[in-house]
Amino acid sequence: MEDNTENSQQDTTENNTKIETNKDTDENQKKLPKIKFNFSSIKNIYENQYKKLLIIPFALLLIAILLIGFKFATTGDFINRDVSLKGGVTITIPTTKQVDILQLENIISSKFPEKDISTKSISQFGAQTGVILEADIEERQVNTLIEEISKASDIELETADYSVEIVGSSLGASFFKEVIVALLIAFLFMAIVVFLYFRTIVPSAAVILAALSDILITLSIVNLLGIRLSTAGIAAFLMLIGYSVDTDILLSTRVLKRKEGTEMERIYGAFKTGITMSLTTLTAVTMALIFAQSGVIKQIMIILLIGLLVDLINTWIQNVGILRLYLERKARKSGIQ
Repeated sequence: MEDNTENSQQDTTENNTKIETNKDTDENQKKLPKIKFNFSSIKNIYENQYKKLLIIPFALLLIAILLIGFKFATTGDFINRDVSLKGGVTITIPTTKQVDILQLENIISSKFPEKDISTKSISQFGAQTGVILEADIEERQVNTLIEEISKASDIELETADYSVEIVGSSLGASFFKEVIVALLIAFLFMAIVVFLYFRTIVPSAAVILAALSDILITLSIVNLLGIRLSTAGIAAFLMLIGYSVDTDILLSTRVLKRKEGTEMERIYGAFKTGITMSLTTLTAVTMALIFAQSGVIKQIMIILLIGLLVDLINTWIQNVGILRLYLERKARKSGIQ
């Protein structure tokens, strides 16, 4: 009898354990669909609330325009230019001694309070190998500047210990104007090619607007980060136009030129191809940014990285929304006729 009682108690315990296990399993299974629900809800918002989503890219564009306008109103310039674009002196000092570039910049700035001073570190394999100092000073002040650098860094500087590059203010300003004109011409010809390809105003305007948004939003972020643009930075913006137009034309071509599948199926097909292209480029840019030693290359990669991330919003939210509105309006007109 005692054995039977013990066996029955064990069976009861095992059954209770199974019931609890089953309850845990059921609870876990109930939790799993929530992940699908979250994904489907995001998908639902993307497909059905695209008009509201357009607020995001247009709000970013408006903020960017306001920030650029504020900078122009307060400084008289819409970007932070280095000496290659506005004129000044660049002094390069190769040295194995560790120099605190922020402290050096603060000391030199206090000696030249009305001048724009910036410092950069030259590195190789993580070790500092030199210092670059840029200042928008006149040629006659170079010797005084070098003396102050020597005192602040505690480095004896002979003529052979540094190099000096001088760009006149008029030459820098002239070169800056030429670069901006070249950028505008490139943008204009891009717009003409896009219009000739699609031959309709709305899709062409959507592609051009996306490219313009990429440039303005990226420029405003670059200004906020305090990056001083050089000629390499302007080249990066030219490259950004190409990257932006590439994904936008891919999207517009898939949606407007092809007829197989539904509208959203064509958009998702373009998204898979476009996001693969963007992620591949972002990976390459990030690796270059991490391992590049040149300040010129780093500036190009930073601008491209920001621009490509901004382009994801402008292509897959802004351009998609405009194209869907265009197709809806076109379908309504066809229905009326």
